[in-house]
Amino acid sequence: MPKIGPVSLPEFPLLLAPMEDVSDPPFRAVCKDNGADLMYSEFISSEGLIRDAIKSRQKLDFSEEERPFGIQIFGGDEEAMAMSARICETVNPDLLDINFGCPVKKVVSKGAGAGVLKDIQLMVRLTEAVIKSTKLPVTVKTRLGWDEQTKNIEEVAERMQDIGVQALSIHGRTRSQLYKGEADWTLIGKVKNNPRIQIPIFGNGDIDSPQKALDYKNRYGVDGIMIGRAAIGYPWIFREIKAFLHNGEILPAPTLEERIRVCKKHLEKSLDWKGPVVGIHEMRRHYTNYLKGLPGIKEYRYRLVTLNEPSAINAVLDEVSENYKDYEFERSAIELINYHEKCPL
Repeated sequence: MPKIGPVSLPEFPLLLAPMEDVSDPPFRAVCKDNGADLMYSEFISSEGLIRDAIKSRQKLDFSEEERPFGIQIFGGDEEAMAMSARICETVNPDLLDINFGCPVKKVVSKGAGAGVLKDIQLMVRLTEAVIKSTKLPVTVKTRLGWDEQTKNIEEVAERMQDIGVQALSIHGRTRSQLYKGEADWTLIGKVKNNPRIQIPIFGNGDIDSPQKALDYKNRYGVDGIMIGRAAIGYPWIFREIKAFLHNGEILPAPTLEERIRVCKKHLEKSLDWKGPVVGIHEMRRHYTNYLKGLPGIKEYRYRLVTLNEPSAINAVLDEVSENYKDYEFERSAIELINYHEKCPL
């Protein structure tokens, strides 16, 4: 069973990816309910933490029920990364993760996220600064490389392990690909099967079904899988994968009653944590997959993403529940929602 420092994980854990404006406490709560084994905060700017920016500080919030839990930070300055790591340590997470994978221009242009992939020496210095400043286990989330010509993940993995990184999550695309095309897990498998690599290696990218999870587990030998976009509006992906991995069982699709119940819980927690304006706005990205598959649902979905009163939103959900009460869901592919501007993975 993989361990990250003192943190013990179950055999072949399923990780919830840190996703900006998605992986907040309300979303994490419904994913935890459905079997996510390790979760992370939204990625947090080291500069924002040091400036005491309200949004950055708010992202440090988590509950005891979420453990094991990691906080993810990003930045391009060694001193700022070290200081932000010490701030994160004060809220007592189980581990600290560094984002070297976000491909969004506004992050990359500051020499952070996937921008660091162009300078391995800088990546090493930033990571060492964090490791030396905290007693928490430090992990890294990254990509295959900057572009097709510079896929340096094998060297990166060895360098990261050598300086004390205790686990590595690898997204199977380069920065240049953003989220286009299929994720290439070939190099992830090479990293995992490198005899020098002893730390847990988690694969990430395009896992959207139990069958694919098992296939990639067997084919590439990774220690676990990180799931991002496939969980948006569909937290059941975790329990479905676990059932299939453990005993080959294909669980029935969640019923409409369960979808509405979980959707309402998610909305309630979103309102409690972010307030009525932001809570309602940021919930809108989740409705598509919560209700995916219902025929003629477009009208209801339009109302859900335009209404601004919780009571009105719940009334629409009740209406959906009543009008489709006899509908039986068939298993269908999960929609991998793209949020290029938000850096979801």
